[in-house]
Amino acid sequence: MAMTTHVDIVSAEESIFSGTAEMVYAPAEMGEVGIAPRHTQMITRLKPGEVRLQTGDEVQSFYVSGGILEVQPHVITVLADTAIRAKDLDEAQAIKAKEKAEQALKDKTSDLEYAKASAELAEAAAQLRAIDKLRKIKK
Repeated sequence: MAMTTHVDIVSAEESIFSGTAEMVYAPAEMGEVGIAPRHTQMITRLKPGEVRLQTGDEVQSFYVSGGILEVQPHVITVLADTAIRAKDLDEAQAIKAKEKAEQALKDKTSDLEYAKASAELAEAAAQLRAIDKLRKIKK
């Protein structure tokens, strides 16, 4: 039997996942990280993207809009601003949000609006990438 570690994925609204995994992949700010059981302790910020859990023969995907990844020897915690199971993402809504953010970038009137539109664009693009990856897995 493969070694596992306990994983909790929690958003501001609710607990999305609590269980064991053999491997966790997350979009850290410095690049994607892979966390195996008994990984050294660390804490890092997450950027918008896909968190993947290898649970036996299954890979579970979740979209996070950013947050914090905390790794302890026997527990991995993802504290996300927003976390959604990848299969629950709405592609039409993500496309609409991306288009709206792109238009806001063109129409910007201040640096603050530009930064906000850039963040919204990154979030929508990350959702669309998660949807695309989920489609490839299902094929």
